[in-house]
Amino acid sequence: MDDRARITDQAMESLPIPDDDWTRAALTRGMPVAVAQKLPHLPESPGVYLWKDAEGTVLYVGKAKKLRARVRSYWAQDHLTSPKTRGLLRKVRDLDTIVVPSEAHALILEATLIKENRPRFNIALRDDKSYPYIKVTVQEPFPRVMVTRRLADDGARYFGPYTDVGAMRRALTVVKRIFTVRSCHYALPKEAPERPCLDYFIQRCKAPCVGQQDAADYRTMIDEVVWFLEGRTSDVMRHVRERMLEASARLDFERAGELRDALRHLEKMEEPTVVLEVEGGDRDVVGYARDGEDACVVVLRIRGGKLLARDHRLLEHAEGEDDGTVLGASLAQWYRTVEARAADLLVPFDFEDREMLEASLEGTHVRVPQRGPRRALVELADKNARHLLEEFKLAALEADERAADPVYELQRELGLPRLPRSLVCFDISHAQGTDVVASAVWFENARPRRAEYRKFKIQLFEGNDDFKSMHEVVTRYFRRRLDEDRPLPDLAVIDGGKGQLGAARAALESLGVTQVGLISLAKKDEEIFVPGRSESVRLPRRSPALRMLQQARDEAHRFAVTFQRQKRAARTITSELLKIPGVGPAKRRALLHVFGSVQGVRDATLEQVAAVPGFGLASARKLHEALGVPLSPTTPIATPESDTPTDAPAAPTSPLPPVE
Repeated sequence: MDDRARITDQAMESLPIPDDDWTRAALTRGMPVAVAQKLPHLPESPGVYLWKDAEGTVLYVGKAKKLRARVRSYWAQDHLTSPKTRGLLRKVRDLDTIVVPSEAHALILEATLIKENRPRFNIALRDDKSYPYIKVTVQEPFPRVMVTRRLADDGARYFGPYTDVGAMRRALTVVKRIFTVRSCHYALPKEAPERPCLDYFIQRCKAPCVGQQDAADYRTMIDEVVWFLEGRTSDVMRHVRERMLEASARLDFERAGELRDALRHLEKMEEPTVVLEVEGGDRDVVGYARDGEDACVVVLRIRGGKLLARDHRLLEHAEGEDDGTVLGASLAQWYRTVEARAADLLVPFDFEDREMLEASLEGTHVRVPQRGPRRALVELADKNARHLLEEFKLAALEADERAADPVYELQRELGLPRLPRSLVCFDISHAQGTDVVASAVWFENARPRRAEYRKFKIQLFEGNDDFKSMHEVVTRYFRRRLDEDRPLPDLAVIDGGKGQLGAARAALESLGVTQVGLISLAKKDEEIFVPGRSESVRLPRRSPALRMLQQARDEAHRFAVTFQRQKRAARTITSELLKIPGVGPAKRRALLHVFGSVQGVRDATLEQVAAVPGFGLASARKLHEALGVPLSPTTPIATPESDTPTDAPAAPTSPLPPVE
């Protein structure tokens, strides 16, 4: 860091603003004058840049392989499409830069400055408080074991940080029970009490302060403490067993008994720690889960093939950032400061800063396993990350229940910025270009929520046009939810290809809806299209995420087809009943409500038709005649009074049965 250089405000006050097309365009887009003055003089070398507001507060810290090109890119057209970047640039008034020797130095300095300034636009550790460490003062002649929340370059060994304070306390309890580590604060051997403390009399300490234990024996015990805290319990057991046998050979049975009891306790501790054996060895395994602007990163510590601990961090301010950037920022800010790192760090996916991170870790190789036992470890870590993120969401009342695994898989496979806990699927249905309808079905955590199902009649145009229909339906659906202030889904799924996807995207953009993810699922090859990607995504046929999408698509299709058939049946009965004199709209609706179809009216008896509101026996007979229903021979036909001769006797009639 000795050769880093700072571009100061005083040196830039007298610089002219470059007069070129790009600078004029950037000034038009809001580039501050102070930045325009500094930009031509920035070096094309690695460094860190700090965006500041009018008060000089640091808004954002970033690293760059080439400072000038990186700063200049902020005013490129494609960069301004990010809402987060637009919000940042509206507040930026000045720029500060620091030149460093390499990209790895830039990564380290960026993480340090983020921790120091906590800029509001950087990805930040949500719970970046001071986690406790176990400190072993190995630089002292008679080391101590203590808890601290501050790391210092003082030669001591630090173990942690412990996100689970209970686990740290249990580790300390074991250390105090098995090892006789002194608890006093004397700077031995310079300072010493006149007599031993109570720990000596209850056999918790061997009183090195008054010469009852020499430095060599005490140091051997401290080595075993360090091995234990590193997870090398088997090495500790081997040494304790050897010392027990030596004490027994010397006939020091009291000491041998103490070591025997310690060995038994270590054996009991060893049993539950054998969680998994994966090719042996030491490695740290990273798991990742994300839901919108919140993310969780987990590190499983595996030593000697045994899972010893799980550490995690929750992150915020991740909106607008891809998963690789979020994971890289987390590991740079957190994992890089961990002291007891393994030689192998397994991560779930590759990211842009992986090589820089590896260069800054000094001896730790960052690997992305694709298959086999190591990939299984990464999947286990991912599952832990999902579990912890769900716990946080539930505790913060941001979710009603845990999201299913297919929901996380879909987010990961498609690179969705938000976890699709809720999705709505749209489908268009018609009968040879007529009776065009649409449906919208809602799924919550991979399960249908039928109270949120909606159906639509296409109203804005006649004929069959899937693209226009999809645009109309998506517009009407989301406009109503916005007007009624109802929650929007995390993901919208369109049944169709790129054309339907483009129509839906245009509809969302016209409403200003940017927080809802959008994809389409083409049925022919089960291709998934994502806006902004030229190539489709194909998930394995057995993928739970694909099955969830297929279930939503099939449910939307069923719901749309059912509605389309109902609409067609209503149109059919209406068109036939329109031909019958004396049957108006109210009577048609009543017949459709009772009998459902024209055939239902034909099959009904006169009495059943007469029981419909607005009908009587006479009108029921006329309806049956118009529909060509043969009259029953026992049912007399009333002759109109005007057609009967005045001198003719009335035809005998039988009494009508009562109307039910």
